Amino acid sequence: MAEFTLPQNSKINPNGKVHKAIQNAKRVKSFRVYRWNPDDEDNPRLDTYEIDLDACGPMVLDALIKIKNEVDPTLTFRRSCREGICGSCAMNIDGTNTLACTKAIEDCKGDVKITPLPHMPVVKDLVPDLNHVYAQYASIEPWLKTDTAAPNRERLQSPEDSEILNGADGHGPAGCILCFCCSTSCPSYWWNSDRFMGPAVLLQAYRWIADSRDEATGERLDALEDPFKLYRCHTIMNCTNTCPKGLNPAKAIAEIKKMMVERL
Repeated sequence: MAEFTLPQNSKINPNGKVHKAIQNAKRVKSFRVYRWNPDDEDNPRLDTYEIDLDACGPMVLDALIKIKNEVDPTLTFRRSCREGICGSCAMNIDGTNTLACTKAIEDCKGDVKITPLPHMPVVKDLVPDLNHVYAQYASIEPWLKTDTAAPNRERLQSPEDSEILNGADGHGPAGCILCFCCSTSCPSYWWNSDRFMGPAVLLQAYRWIADSRDEATGERLDALEDPFKLYRCHTIMNCTNTCPKGLNPAKAIAEIKKMMVERL
């Protein structure tokens, strides 16, 4: 069995700072949060914050906001909508990639461990560097491409064609919010992210390939015809299991592969 060792300066110090809860707090829960500052030479560490749940909202994001506002203003993380729509607050909570705004504190047993999305460069604390995945997303040209003249009104689509994008249960590929929880849970993407597009980007690619209004299907498939871009997916299913929106990136990738075969 292969054994891997982290570089010395990447090893996490589990004994970080401890911030105790206020006196007389009755419902206390500990949040162990990944901290790393690029401006100093210290290794990453896990700081512990004891939070009074009676004075905090129900979601993990509420706890992080409380920590930043009332305990430690140096904590850095992304967030925006608080409604599971923007994907900004994607992080690893209790060992699972998910959205902090939709992860209930009561669903976490024991101490809550919070780290950045795995296998991504870290900008600071819980903020991953998304430049590479956004460049991959831009490379699939995620917009409607047509050769015919634009109509005088919106381009119409049948309910059946619309259901392919939205899903009968609302969990179709158009529901992807680009949180990248799926890509950062994929071992194939961990090892081949320089060339493999990853579940999130391939799900988005399928969204446009499957759109009946788009007229560049052949061109889009040509762009994915590559040993690495598409075929490094080995159907491990981590992507589908972790998606906080209940989408199925693995199925979308399989559909692209089927279309590749059918056009031969």
